[in-house]
Amino acid sequence: MSHTALITGGNQGCGADLARALLAREYTVISMARRAPDWSHPRLHSVEADLLDADAVTQAAAEVAGAHEVTHLVHNAGLIWPNLVEDAQPSDITGLAQLHLGAALTLVQACLPAMKARGFGRVLFNASRAALGAPTRTAYGATKAGMIGMARTWALELAPHGITVNVVAPGPILTDNFWGIVEKDSPRQEALAKSLPVGRLGTVEDVTNAFLFFCDPASGFVTGQTLYVCGGRAWARFRSELDSHIELTQSKCYKNIRNQPKGET
Repeated sequence: MSHTALITGGNQGCGADLARALLAREYTVISMARRAPDWSHPRLHSVEADLLDADAVTQAAAEVAGAHEVTHLVHNAGLIWPNLVEDAQPSDITGLAQLHLGAALTLVQACLPAMKARGFGRVLFNASRAALGAPTRTAYGATKAGMIGMARTWALELAPHGITVNVVAPGPILTDNFWGIVEKDSPRQEALAKSLPVGRLGTVEDVTNAFLFFCDPASGFVTGQTLYVCGGRAWARFRSELDSHIELTQSKCYKNIRNQPKGET
């Protein structure tokens, strides 16, 4: 069976690395982004569109669906737009909702007829660990969390058609988005790396490996899942909070036991 993958933001970063990996596996790949990739391949196609523009996405989706039978839709494109809650604007939320959620809906609706006809499909989101909460991520965290909820809903609706829907949620990954916030080789970068249980920042290859698992036809029994590719950061935070809670609880329980009259339990 031949496979065709539509990757939003396939021109750079995680999207470009995944595109190269799928091309190496004999996929046809379509990149949808504001700019075409600066590299070429006989099976690489490009559709230029601003995913913040709903009308542009509708037009681009129709173009892709008219020319290709997409088997794999990877909604990878994203923006962060960081700011404190005092500075956040409703337009930040509506803008990123279109990019992260609205564009995904338009694209999946365009790709579904071919997937259903084949009885096979893979729909994948590139979300973020920030869906669990992160400072200065009001719009980003909200819309990335929305991806997870939408993916779970679609997973239930599309499972009877052989279509799985899953989410990859990266932590700090060395991409242009990361460098736009953290200066290269800065003390902040070093501190971030040390804060991760694995002791290093993530790479695009780490993210690609997760996507490849979900892309595989052999992964058809896995749907509605979110795979955090964050070096353990998400769970390190929860572990620290849980350890503090357990320590406090045990301390209180111990004091209660010490204060009980002898013979009572």
